Amino acid sequence: MTNDSEEKQPPRPAEAEKPAGTPAAPSTPPSASGGTPPGETPAKPAAPAASPTAAKPPAAAVPPKPAVPGAPAKPAGPPPPPKEAPPKPVPLDNELVKRYKARFGGAIAEAWLDRKQPILVVAADQLLEISRHSRDEEGFDLLVDLTAVDWPKREKRFDLVLILYSFRKNERLRIKALLGENEPVTSVESIWPTANWLEREVYDMFGIVFEGHSNLKRLLLPEEWQGYPLRKDYDILQQDEAWVRENLGIESGQ
Repeated sequence: MTNDSEEKQPPRPAEAEKPAGTPAAPSTPPSASGGTPPGETPAKPAAPAASPTAAKPPAAAVPPKPAVPGAPAKPAGPPPPPKEAPPKPVPLDNELVKRYKARFGGAIAEAWLDRKQPILVVAADQLLEISRHSRDEEGFDLLVDLTAVDWPKREKRFDLVLILYSFRKNERLRIKALLGENEPVTSVESIWPTANWLEREVYDMFGIVFEGHSNLKRLLLPEEWQGYPLRKDYDILQQDEAWVRENLGIESGQ
């Protein structure tokens, strides 16, 4: 017999068949009363855990593979254009040169123009008079530099070079005198006081003697040093062996 107080439960509809491989819907945990309280939205299922490969950082840059042996080389680009040769000095016979030649005649051996600067090659024995004329008559009141160049295979071994500047005319002038190995030259310190230090440096490095200098002694090297470092026959490794051994305690060239 059936209890009349019991209500018959209606039969549940048959669930639709799900295709194979479809994951089952996650179940919602029941509330304390056995269901979702009225007025509340059922909780959404938690998102599935991320796959270990999902957040994989980007791979590091792979270096290019070396060229395959025997592969044809890429054609090279066009060669760089050849460097332009520096301008060559050209003979000069302007008004400046004419004035020097009119005053000193054969003592002006040559006159050149190099990079827009006039160059006078003068007799060494008249360098003092030519320097005084350059300052007083031509307005070259500044001795910018005084240096030398060594040409060991030449009979007149040294070029003594004076670089002058005129503030009034904003012009430069180079005066060059040729000297033999043991040939002294008159100092121009009385014309341009700055020649004091410049001539001492040339004496120290090249061994050129300036007669009439007020204090001609070495400037960069010890007074007892042997040899002149800027001569082209000076051995850079064998630097005054006796001085190096005595003062530095080593053998020259070490």
